[in-house]
Amino acid sequence: MRLLQTIWNKVTNIFTKNKIGQELEGMSQWLDSHPEVLEWVAEDLGSKELKATGRHGMSVETVLRAAILKQSWQLSYEKLSFHIVDSVSCRAFVRLDNELTPKKSSLQISISAIRDKTWERINRCMLKDAAAEKIENGKKVRVDSTFTESNIHEPSDSSLLYDSVRVMGRLLENCQSSWGFTKYHTHSKQAKQLARKILYSKKSSQKEPHYRKLVLLAKDNLKSLNKAADDLVTACTKGPSYEAWHTEVSNYRPLIEGVIAQTERRVFNNEKVPASEKVLSLFESHTDIIVKKKDEVYFGHKLNLTSGKSSMILDVVVEKGNPADSEQFLPMVENQIETYGCPPRQITADGSYASKDNLEKAKNEGIKDVVFHKKRGLETEDMAKSEWVYQQLKNFRAGIESNISCLKRVYGFRRCIWKGLSHFKAYVWSGVIAYNLALFTRLRKESG
Repeated sequence: MRLLQTIWNKVTNIFTKNKIGQELEGMSQWLDSHPEVLEWVAEDLGSKELKATGRHGMSVETVLRAAILKQSWQLSYEKLSFHIVDSVSCRAFVRLDNELTPKKSSLQISISAIRDKTWERINRCMLKDAAAEKIENGKKVRVDSTFTESNIHEPSDSSLLYDSVRVMGRLLENCQSSWGFTKYHTHSKQAKQLARKILYSKKSSQKEPHYRKLVLLAKDNLKSLNKAADDLVTACTKGPSYEAWHTEVSNYRPLIEGVIAQTERRVFNNEKVPASEKVLSLFESHTDIIVKKKDEVYFGHKLNLTSGKSSMILDVVVEKGNPADSEQFLPMVENQIETYGCPPRQITADGSYASKDNLEKAKNEGIKDVVFHKKRGLETEDMAKSEWVYQQLKNFRAGIESNISCLKRVYGFRRCIWKGLSHFKAYVWSGVIAYNLALFTRLRKESG
């Protein structure tokens, strides 16, 4: 048996000799050199069920490697399950036991359990190796911002009201079928018709009557939902199913009340609702409004990134709200100092980060050249030691645009498909790890 296991281990570690197979082998070698990473991931998995099929479950190593493979190729869980079973190189990379054929649900449960802090910790570990091998020393860095959209539809008042009616209908139906404490009338079909009438009405005067009917339907369902919740509490119903139902009601109820309130304020009272008070989604309530230009509005989260000379991503921060870039420059500098233990020698950023205060404080940290793409009233000699250095750093800054483009096109930064803020951050960081690990592997091969 031991001989057979040894032979099998050799077979499963075979990577194809094409470019993709060799890249996966290089990525695998770095993961093998840092077994401590598995301990960090194991802490996150904790009590999570790693059962796949058969007697044994997936190992922590398999879960981590499957997560990296998923983000590297932007696979769905169903396609990930297929590839790691069907492909020799994929199976070798994820170290999957021959007896296992993990289902998409097992992969989803385990991969989603890895926290963003763990991914960030893995990235810092990789950056230490990059510094030791003189691939990336963090002495010359560039900063820029971008955004990643949440997985939501455009948040119009009518669509949010329809979502509210539909969700409450489902909750009431679950309550009726499980405990039978309330009678209700579902308004989902009527709400959908009203939402479509609002969408295709051209004038505000035509839309308002439909909005009033839609708001009344939402209030009627909300009243029934509140009564159902009160009835269940009075009846002292307990158990896992009740707790799950009550948690859903507690989560959705304030959001639904917010949707109704903002519709009444905006449509009936002609008020302007501040962005901080708007409900943008019942399902991704953490979503922020990101305004890039006057006519460009996106729904998701703003990201600030730091990239080095090697094009590796040194840091990424998922911001809350839509803060000005100038407010986030110094925190990005502080993160860089924390990562490397010393300030970079040169730093360059987009013109939106420029301010006299940022320049002075960055210089006080010991950074010799602090260059902004647009001067914004600052003098060249204050930012860099010469005009030539200023132009060189301006040109260097443009490279982060290609880094961001690659992250969006290849590694899923265009739109986050994971649910919840914690998973949003984990999704972003896992994309960074997949990008950095592939790039680090290529750079090691070139330098070796």
